[in-house]
Amino acid sequence: MASSLRDAGMEVVYAGLRQTPKMVVNAAIQEDVDAIGLSVLSGAHMVLFTETMKLMKEMGCDHILLFGGGIIPDEDVAKLKEAGVGELFLPGTPSDVFVRYIEEEVARRRQASRS
Repeated sequence: MASSLRDAGMEVVYAGLRQTPKMVVNAAIQEDVDAIGLSVLSGAHMVLFTETMKLMKEMGCDHILLFGGGIIPDEDVAKLKEAGVGELFLPGTPSDVFVRYIEEEVARRRQASRS
């Protein structure tokens, strides 16, 4: 995902593997990002996404888009989206789909913050 986003002209800050939600949110604040993407293949998606969302709210950066992907069961996708997580892209999603989503959602959020 990161290389596809870079190829699309986005600046990508890759935090690396095995980062805690707190480390991810702190890096996002330091780098003044528009979006945080989590890729979860470990089965810990419910914990990682909900903890990241909680920290984003606590740290005043819940305006940042949180999206992600990985191996996530459909029922968990629905729960995470209800909790405020953006789109979740499952394996095999074409890169143009997630690139377009991020471009459009970030633009929408920027516009909303100006209003």
